[in-house]
Amino acid sequence: MQTYILLSTLTAEGRKTVKGKPDRIKEVNREVEALGAKVLAQYAVLGPYDFVSIVEAPDNETISRISVELGSRGTVQIMSLPAIPLDQFIAKVRK
Repeated sequence: MQTYILLSTLTAEGRKTVKGKPDRIKEVNREVEALGAKVLAQYAVLGPYDFVSIVEAPDNETISRISVELGSRGTVQIMSLPAIPLDQFIAKVRK
């Protein structure tokens, strides 16, 4: 499994949904898992993004599918970043 960082920004519609039903956030996490990824950690943050999620998925295609599926609802925009464990990165740099 590979690790990904998902940076999410709610749309106006998404903010209405979260305000009216904050538990919806955890429902979406279960949907993400049903699509083949595992949510390892999630944080609400201040700044240009509303949430940072750390997820594991088998491949880029799975994360792309999740981003398209969630983004197509019009409630969130997601930036997906593949994450390389530091020891792995250092090993590749040394080669």
